[in-house]
Amino acid sequence: MEAVNQHRLPAGHNAQVAVMSYSCYDIEDALIMNKSSLDRGFGRTAVYKKSVTECEINQRNKESRFNERIDEPPTKTHNTKKKFIKKYHALDSDGITKVGAQLHHGDIYVNKKTPQVPDNPQIENIQIADTPSVFKEKWPYTVDRVLIINNTNDGTEKIKTVKTIFRQIRRPEFGDKFSSRHGQKGVVGLIVNQEDMPFNERGWCPDLIMNPHGYPSRMTIAKLMELLCGKLGALEGKFKYGTAFGGENVLQVGEELLKRGFHYQGKDCLISGITGEYMECYVYQGPIFYQRLKHMVIDKIHARAKGPMEKLTRQPVEGRAKDGGQRIGEMERDCFLAYGASNLLIERLLISSDPFNVYVCEICGMFKSDSVCRGCNTDKVYQIRLPYCCKLLFQELLAMNIKPKLQLVPSHERQEYTMN
Repeated sequence: MEAVNQHRLPAGHNAQVAVMSYSCYDIEDALIMNKSSLDRGFGRTAVYKKSVTECEINQRNKESRFNERIDEPPTKTHNTKKKFIKKYHALDSDGITKVGAQLHHGDIYVNKKTPQVPDNPQIENIQIADTPSVFKEKWPYTVDRVLIINNTNDGTEKIKTVKTIFRQIRRPEFGDKFSSRHGQKGVVGLIVNQEDMPFNERGWCPDLIMNPHGYPSRMTIAKLMELLCGKLGALEGKFKYGTAFGGENVLQVGEELLKRGFHYQGKDCLISGITGEYMECYVYQGPIFYQRLKHMVIDKIHARAKGPMEKLTRQPVEGRAKDGGQRIGEMERDCFLAYGASNLLIERLLISSDPFNVYVCEICGMFKSDSVCRGCNTDKVYQIRLPYCCKLLFQELLAMNIKPKLQLVPSHERQEYTMN
């Protein structure tokens, strides 16, 4: 800790931790937070994001009028619509965003223009295209800093670069990840009002509750020592060496706690905030340093109803950044099959994915382009619906000289699929 100066530049707080099982929302390393502690600033953090905008020099024509530039924002006198003007609300008179301005999705923070170089450079009236830097985050941010740099290309040309840093203050919420210094990480499973949290006879209420079942298998003994030494260090106002490689041992710390009227093992007798009765067991409670990690639910949450599709497979694209769909993998499919949820399986893997109608000949079982099979000289061609990837697979097999056939079942022998 001293080598990286973590005690001078920490990434968390000393939380009052109670090691106990409190409801069912703390299983699998989930943490229970005190809402009043969050209101007082526990775990609050600032998230910074950076953007770089460059005004490049046109390589086809070295005249300055053909280079990219930053213009002033449009005003109401330019005969523009009010909704269009609203996108430029954060810009200053020089076309660059103001420090302290709040940006929302779709707002413009650098009003960049790109001249279109004509074939004849002698033409004076040239077209200028709008190529602004648009804020793409889904949640509002505040402009923290703006840096304008004038670089030189080859000693004569100047390239203007604008670096913008955005800031957002976040408080912990459900799904955010925390960890102690000993690798005991967990997500927030429940946020409870302080009046419903347990407390001891001194009125101390924990900021955080962790499940005790995270200790036996991981054997993070130093975390147990940190709680005990942290309790004594808070009473003495001194730093304690909280590892097994030096400093005071557990017996010495327990004797010092006993002299100050505390349990020698750091345990407390807690009172339930819900029933008001004493709990039937002692609870290991004391300060532990908890740091907030970069994994936050606001950066990972994603859902979509409709959106872009892949050109080849005609299925939804993958990835949150591309507004993609949630993938139903092999394990999810097997789970649907185990439950016998055939309607849900068809809806997820066919109707909401890549449905496609094809013509199939009843005799040869091959795909046809219309309702007549000229190879079999018959009109017994029926339209069926199947995933587009299945049709694509059959065509790729044909390209490898493998001839798959579809065997059609008469309508009176099959059960029609209907959506209830």
